[in-house]
Amino acid sequence: MKQLLEQLRQARVIDLAQTWFVGMPHWPTHPPFAMAMTKEHGDYVLPGGVSAAAELIALGTHVGTHIDGLGHFSCNGLFYQGKSSREVGIDLVPPVVRRGVLLDVAGDRELAEDESIGVPELEQAVRCPIEPGDVVLIRTGWGRHWTNARAFVNEQRQPGITLEAAHWLSSQHVFAVGADNVAVERIPSPRMEVHMHLLVESGIHLIECLNLEQLAQQKVTEFAFIAAPLKIVGATGSPLRPFALVEE
Repeated sequence: MKQLLEQLRQARVIDLAQTWFVGMPHWPTHPPFAMAMTKEHGDYVLPGGVSAAAELIALGTHVGTHIDGLGHFSCNGLFYQGKSSREVGIDLVPPVVRRGVLLDVAGDRELAEDESIGVPELEQAVRCPIEPGDVVLIRTGWGRHWTNARAFVNEQRQPGITLEAAHWLSSQHVFAVGADNVAVERIPSPRMEVHMHLLVESGIHLIECLNLEQLAQQKVTEFAFIAAPLKIVGATGSPLRPFALVEE
């Protein structure tokens, strides 16, 4: 335990979550994030002048930085490996502590809204071998728009990976694929083929709306990825606060 704690003390933490705020980007078919104060300081005052404030939040499980459970998509009513909806609830996903790999496809630029990320683009961005069980994060540069909801959602037009790229990733048996855009795959995507292949056919989670700017700026390509979905019984996804641990 002492050795583990010493390693953690020496590691650098990089936050991979976007901020939460009223008016933040959200997929049009999902509820937006909302927040309101329920108790202000001074509403209830304890002896000695002590008071507390609190707020109420409301949000969709697929809003902000979040993870898709395997129950998020189905085909002909069937989930991954024919499991029931109860068997693919997000509450059954354990805390994620895995090796993370960044594929910085954007580099020094930002991908255009109609740009597709295929297998050649992924292979060109690989800086360390991808291994089974990894969390692979793909940077498009689109996360720079996060504080401007209209620019980020962009009428549901964003760059992202192709179905062929999704097959390339699933063939390496990764645990999850994440990106700094809203859907991982290029949108519009009428049939959401990447979601179908990764979630339903392959049992690979998707992590969306990540903040990958600091990882890219610091040229980090391999790290410990740590995050935990909320244990919401039967839910199809969950907000996420992921971070990377990097060796100094």
